[in-house]
Amino acid sequence: MTDSIRVAIADDQALLRGGFRLLLESDPRCVVVGEAATGSDAVRLAARVRPDVMLMDIRMPDLDGIEATRRICADRATADVRVLILTMFDLDPYVFGALRAGASGFLLKDTPPADLLNAVHVVASGHALFAPTVTRRLVAEFGRAEPARTDGTRLAGLTNREREILALVAAGLSNTEIAGHEQISMATVKTHLTRLLAKLGARDRAQLVIVAYESGLVPLGGGRHPGGGVPDQTPV
Repeated sequence: MTDSIRVAIADDQALLRGGFRLLLESDPRCVVVGEAATGSDAVRLAARVRPDVMLMDIRMPDLDGIEATRRICADRATADVRVLILTMFDLDPYVFGALRAGASGFLLKDTPPADLLNAVHVVASGHALFAPTVTRRLVAEFGRAEPARTDGTRLAGLTNREREILALVAAGLSNTEIAGHEQISMATVKTHLTRLLAKLGARDRAQLVIVAYESGLVPLGGGRHPGGGVPDQTPV
């Protein structure tokens, strides 16, 4: 990635797009390369300008943000575009769909400006990032839901320690909490996560959570791991 972060904005409200543009342009590293008012426009914009990060509203006319995200992430030409979902609610009913579609992060639209800029930098660097309330509720809701189950063969190549780390990730623990729970260094946690991403063919931490639940490693309704506190915005 170059020194500049090329950002596109997809939101059906012109006022919000304008506000996001002003905020992003206040960061010397961010360059706004385009805006879209519908999901279809967002897909076309991504193909045309290939931004590093696209801020994506979920609820838009024509094509919602979930399907737009899926199309962007599924297309080889735009697969490197990192989609950062902006939602009005800390558990938007469409969050799961966007997560499976390949979104790299979720933030609330009332996120402080400095946090939004930080999120753009984190996601552009290839990490996943979630607002703390989104992570906490996402994990809790995933535990109550019934996602499609697959057999556990996808986990066959994992070591026992890697399975334990994956279970902790699925329980919503941050890197710091995992390090404390396992009594290992942060560097070791990051090494395990890197190996998990490679072995499971996952884009980011969000997809690791999906794998853990759908493979049966974490029981449905299992909830949050008893050893953890409130997750933070630590990237993978």
